[in-house]
Amino acid sequence: MDYSLLVDTFRRARADGKLPQQRLLYECLRAAILDGTLAPKARLPASRALADELRMARNSVLYAYERLADEGFVRATRHGTQVAAVDLAPVQRVAAPSARAITLSRRVSGLQRERGLADENAAFVSGVPALDHFPLAQWRGCVERGWRTAEARDLGYGNAEGYPGLRRAIAEYLRVSRGVRCTLEQVFITDGTQISLDLCARLLADPDDYAWLENPGYNGARAAFRAAGLRVVPVPVDADGCAAPPSLWHERPPKLVYITPSHQYPLGSILSLERRLQLIEDAQAAGAWIIEDDYDSEFRRDGPPLSAVQGLTRDAPVIYLGTFSKTLFPALRLGYMAVPAELAGPVTAALGEIARRGRRVEQIALAEFIESGAFALHLRRMRRLYAQRRDALLDALYHHTRDLLTVSGGAGGMHLSARLDMPLSDRAVSQAALQYGMVLQPISGYCALPDEETAADGVAPNAGFNGFVLGYAGVPAARMDEHVRTLARVIHSQAKTDGKSPVGGMDDGRS
Repeated sequence: MDYSLLVDTFRRARADGKLPQQRLLYECLRAAILDGTLAPKARLPASRALADELRMARNSVLYAYERLADEGFVRATRHGTQVAAVDLAPVQRVAAPSARAITLSRRVSGLQRERGLADENAAFVSGVPALDHFPLAQWRGCVERGWRTAEARDLGYGNAEGYPGLRRAIAEYLRVSRGVRCTLEQVFITDGTQISLDLCARLLADPDDYAWLENPGYNGARAAFRAAGLRVVPVPVDADGCAAPPSLWHERPPKLVYITPSHQYPLGSILSLERRLQLIEDAQAAGAWIIEDDYDSEFRRDGPPLSAVQGLTRDAPVIYLGTFSKTLFPALRLGYMAVPAELAGPVTAALGEIARRGRRVEQIALAEFIESGAFALHLRRMRRLYAQRRDALLDALYHHTRDLLTVSGGAGGMHLSARLDMPLSDRAVSQAALQYGMVLQPISGYCALPDEETAADGVAPNAGFNGFVLGYAGVPAARMDEHVRTLARVIHSQAKTDGKSPVGGMDDGRS
């Protein structure tokens, strides 16, 4: 066992010269036993070894050990002197400081929401790709080549903007696949979307500025805005995406507007072209920045890919966010921002002061993965796989829950939205489903918090939305029917408990 901390404590106390060495050693050992630093059955150093370490007489160490033994703190065994198994709870309770309430700042109050099962392999977990289908061998080869070619300078933090080769690869990919207007200089590597959101909130807005958030909406954006001291304004969502009332631009003019236009999270709707263009026009007039989170646009299946909002006009005030957590794997922790050209210089200067990137080899590997075509091939395979799993989920829901749930949001992405067609608590059903290995994220948990700004009509929109996010990316198609039958039983059981009768219907889930 490493006793360096104990030795250091003794030496610092000895420097005061207030107690004899043998008494001082006894006090240090006794205190370490009482506060749990030395746990029961921990073996103390041999007296001769400790005396040499502390440069003191061995008799002084023996005195301390004998006194501790007399008081019952240690005992001699054939393996040496050990800490006795004594119940120290009464002593620790007396010595403990008075209890006080533990609270976090007002900026993050209310953000501690219920969380589902920690197992990412559980049925219906949202936001987790099919990890067992990731081309690990190819990725490992890219990483190994990255390390073989790495130089000493690659072991430092590197540029805050990110590895230039990866920035170039992302810029080319975005221009071709998403219609994003950007160059290498406009792309910044981050540690994921959450960090990108935090940077946007800190770089582009001041405390007490308004930040609009889709409602229901992504809680990560809510957390970033509130942590930056912004005033979150919930904006309603319908079948055509974010639907901001015109009066809201005058009553609560935003500095930031957060949208998920390709596949709204959590409802799954798609922002219409008319609303995209109108949002750009209104944001330009208000001097606002649009944050476009294009988190799973790569997995659109019904119809052609939609162009990013950022690329619809040459001067769109849009910060485009992306991540590789959904397309590759979450543990990679790499994302990116594409900012307007006029922001590139100021953002570069600011990041140089507040950000430290690092992980250059992983960025080198990812650049190769993209440029070699492995990334595009992986996406094509995942689109086919997720289409099969989505269709299997829709079929199972139609057969087993069409009188219980109304399903939508299946045109793309990795999840469906399922609305309960009876007055049941989505949180109660979600809690009951956990014991069957299912993680149903309650949509009510994505709605506006009580202390947030109200909408223009004075009422927080969609506050009563009741249903689930059903992630299907990690669920094999062959097991989908089994899981949905279990889900139906859970809902029926909860309805029986609450005395409710199932009524309702289901659309085709592909809108």
